Amino acid sequence: MTDAARPWIPIEPGFFTIPEDHTHAPRLLGSRCSSCDEVFFPRRGICARCLARGTEDVELGPRGTLYTWTYTRFPLFGSRRADVGGYGVGQVDLPEGPRVQAVLSGGPEAFRIGMEMELELEVLRETPKGEDVVIFRFRPAREPSGAVR
Repeated sequence: MTDAARPWIPIEPGFFTIPEDHTHAPRLLGSRCSSCDEVFFPRRGICARCLARGTEDVELGPRGTLYTWTYTRFPLFGSRRADVGGYGVGQVDLPEGPRVQAVLSGGPEAFRIGMEMELELEVLRETPKGEDVVIFRFRPAREPSGAVR
């Protein structure tokens, strides 16, 4: 995370919220089908399950369960950092239904299939205007005491 006074902008608008207070959890932006109640991420206008038109926007997360993961040592798309030590990529099942693929925060020893994960934002780079471009990622969930589950 970075200084809350510095403006944050999403790498792609419409995928997640950016809370004014950067200590609050962001939320993913999805859709719920008005006909069959299927929930999707990212948002869509036509249901992939029943093909009905008309969905409503919903906020998803900010917690989920790690379904599977892997670890890579390749720079993140859009990052200017060449000294990448590696990062996790995984699929997280959200309680609302969708399975989301995302970058994971932590080293390879930090992840276990079935563990609770929570959504956070990561600064990817700075724009020429001095704004921080952010992406969403998941990290192992912390108890209120700060302990990792």
